[in-house]
Parts: sequence; C-alpha cells; structure tokens
Amino acid sequence: MKKISVIIPLYCEETTIEECYKRLVNTLCNIENYTYELIFVNDGSTDNSLKLLNTICSSDTNVKVLSFSRNFGHQASIAAGLKEVTGDAIIIIDADLQDPPELIPNMLKYWEEGNEVIYGKREKRNGETTFKLLTAKLFYKIFNDLSDTQIPIDTGDFRLVDRKIVDIINSMPEHNKFLRGLFSWVGFKQIPYEYERQKRFSGKTKFHLNKMLNLAIDGIISFSKKPLKIIGYLGISCIILSSVFLLYTLLSYVFNFNFLQPCYTIIIFAIIFFSGLQLCSLWIVSEYIGRIYDQTQNRPEYIIEKRINF
Repeated sequence: MKKISVIIPLYCEETTIEECYKRLVNTLCNIENYTYELIFVNDGSTDNSLKLLNTICSSDTNVKVLSFSRNFGHQASIAAGLKEVTGDAIIIIDADLQDPPELIPNMLKYWEEGNEVIYGKREKRNGETTFKLLTAKLFYKIFNDLSDTQIPIDTGDFRLVDRKIVDIINSMPEHNKFLRGLFSWVGFKQIPYEYERQKRFSGKTKFHLNKMLNLAIDGIISFSKKPLKIIGYLGISCIILSSVFLLYTLLSYVFNFNFLQPCYTIIIFAIIFFSGLQLCSLWIVSEYIGRIYDQTQNRPEYIIEKRINF
C-alpha cells in the first residue's frame, strides 16, 4: 500500500489549523489503497498554534509536528518537512486553505499516470490585492528573464512531488533554498494542475512585502549570475562614455573649440548617478558573497525545538 505525505508549513495560524486538519483528513480518508501522514511544521509561532497541534496529535497518530525554536521562514519549514517525509507521494500545501485540500485526489491521479511533479497553477487568485498580483507577475518575468531555469508563471509551493525528487532535493546541501526553483531545475516529467485559488479561510497573511522581497532575492541570486554580468556591461559602458569625454576634452584643447558650456547641474547629477551605480553594484556583489559566507559557516537551516509523534 502506497503512502501520501502532506507537509503543512505554518506561522501563527491558530484560526485555521483545526479547519485545515479536518479538510485534509476528510479528503485523504476517502482515497482508497493509500495511507497518509500529515506533517505540520510550526515556524516559531507566537500564538496558540503549537497548543492546538499538540491537542490534534494526542488523538491522531497520523499527525506529526515539527516545531522550530524561532521563526526561520517558509522555505526552511518546507525543507524541514521534506527531510522527514516517509511517503511515496509528497504534497506541499499551506495551512491558510487558499489551496484547497480537495484537489489532492485529482493530483494523485496525474501522479499515478507517471508524472513526477504536479504543480498547482493558479487560473484565478481570489482575495489578493492588485499590488500583490502585479508584483508577483513582475517577479516571475524578471526571474525567467534572468535565469536559465524557468519557473511556470502563477505557481507557488503547492504541488505533488514524487519521492525520488524529494530525495534529490534533500541531497542538496545549499542554504537559502528557493524550492519552487529547485523543483523546476531538477527536471523530470512535470505538468501543471490548473485551479482557482481561494481567499484565506480566516486571519491575515503573514507573508508581507519584506518577506516577498527576500524570497525574490533568494530566487534570483540562487539561479542566475546575470546580475553580475549586468554590472560588467554597465562598467564597460561607463568606460566608453568617459573615454568619449576625454577625447572631446583633448580635441577641444588642441583645436581650441568648446561647444559644451559649463553646467554644474549636469556634473552634480553625473557624480550622484555614478555613485549610486557603484553602490548598487556593490550591493549585488555582496548578496552573492553573503550567500557564500552563509554556506561556509555551515549553520543549520533551522533548529527543531520539539518533535511530536515521530
């Protein structure tokens, strides 16, 4: 008998946990010839999330909990769950119920047909602001333009993954994992599963602008060296431009002409512009160096404070 493992990362989701658990169990219990396990990963929640999970675990041994010592982030939570799964087919789904658990049986059918990654593709995204929709589209466009690894547009972490893919991901020692990029990078047979994303069951999103920006930076830095090349192109352009001005200065001195009148505003603008260009270049380089530094420190991606039902 095959087994389904469901990874549910969460942070301060006390208002959704019980409903998430009920809908997952109702869905999985009706799938014939499969056993299942639910792995909730508590990412350092400061509300009653862990207390509620404890209560659920005491009455259902199919439910397991990993609880972090502090907030390590959404991607770290998924990575922790991937390390602990024992199933043949692995589902990643958030606890906010925007991605309906009732879609799992249909995704499982695609897996049984030989597909190894079935990723959720959002046809419609209910309950999300115009700003978030626009920034998401902008991120995927920038990422796919810069990276050799293409991520399907309007996808997230909601997906079904074959066990052998999980084993490959777990074998990668890198920090700051951008998992939806890694799942695309490994290849194998992948297909989309189109669906309509729902509004949050309750509460407010914890994935604010700063976390979105950090995730975007992790994704681009992890899968593209093109920002470093862009810095080089800008540097060459600046050298060419300065050489043209130098040539003009020499010729004006030799032939005694000067068509450009002194303009201190332009000089000040040029100084500020090129100073900003240098600082931005240093920032991009420092992002790459920072990730090298993180890797050499060999610190764990997360620290598990509590394990329940393992």
